[in-house]
Amino acid sequence: MSLNSHIEWTDATWNPVRGCVKISPGCKHCYAETFAERFRGVKGHPYEQGFDLRLVPEKLFEPFSWRSSKRVFVNSMSDLFQDGVPDGYIELVARVMATTKWHTYQVLTKRAERLRSLLSGKLLSAAEQENVWWGVSVEDRKHGLRRIDELRQAPATVRFLSIEPLLEDLGEFDLSGINWVIVGGESGPGARPMSKEWVVSIRDQCRDAGVPFFFKQWGGVRKARNGRMLDGRTFDEYPTREVVRVPDRSTCMSYAESFRRVAEHSFGSRSLIQLTA
Repeated sequence: MSLNSHIEWTDATWNPVRGCVKISPGCKHCYAETFAERFRGVKGHPYEQGFDLRLVPEKLFEPFSWRSSKRVFVNSMSDLFQDGVPDGYIELVARVMATTKWHTYQVLTKRAERLRSLLSGKLLSAAEQENVWWGVSVEDRKHGLRRIDELRQAPATVRFLSIEPLLEDLGEFDLSGINWVIVGGESGPGARPMSKEWVVSIRDQCRDAGVPFFFKQWGGVRKARNGRMLDGRTFDEYPTREVVRVPDRSTCMSYAESFRRVAEHSFGSRSLIQLTA
């Protein structure tokens, strides 16, 4: 079954990869790391290895079994494009997303250069899929704005920005080629503050550019108390999304079996489980 999500802008999460490595200021208070490390050493737990990078090939087949169309955040507990994930494994993830067109996938990364490179080459067919949205994280000017430029160079049909946690005023920036913007403050212990003026600036730039704007939260130590209202209302805008009917169960299982054969062929005699070795 899918893991239903409490993340405001998605329906479910899907994690065929677990664990990550911090690379920029936005990673400082990573919620995924905090969660995973609670279970390090707990025998049999999915996060027995804490936040160490791990491929989870048995998760590749999950989307075929879901019986309703979903917005799916891919790798909420990892980053698909980090160095330790092989190109071939990323291709398998992309093939699942391209095949299960009845779901809409939201793929988010801080490794924008690798995203651009793969979408321009090995993942070109996946980049062209309308049901796969490709996004980058943006937390500040130094690290975040250059990721937007990399994303814009990628031949993606749908591009989005997750500006969370927003750590400073981004100023005026280029939204050309961007189809969706999410903004949110940091939450939890040690949360760094976010000014309303920074959020309003981005909202107004989205409005002027005709880009859908989603305000996720104000954040803070008690994020529920601070809520997600901006100027007296919520902003829950999305790109246009075509909802495709989910095929019957037998058809979905047929797709899954075809995918399994492709995956096994791609890796020769090795089983998918051996990819984690």
